[in-house]
Amino acid sequence: MYALCLITVKPGKVDAVVEILKKKRKVVKQVMVVTGRADISVILQGKMDQINQMVIDFKKIKDIVTTETLIEVEVDLGW
Repeated sequence: MYALCLITVKPGKVDAVVEILKKKRKVVKQVMVVTGRADISVILQGKMDQINQMVIDFKKIKDIVTTETLIEVEVDLGW
């Protein structure tokens, strides 16, 4: 299962948070600095409980203000 986690951080702390996130190798597949309402986008891959635990761990990083996690779903459109 894949998930996309959008992360907002305190001003001037993007680089520091990116370095912390890159060290979390078990579930984190890619870390990207992005524009828009989020500062960082993280692609996660794992079981639902692993993804859930990783997002909980993200919230323990003091410079992270908010997270929004988008979970992959399978939809049968009948095509």
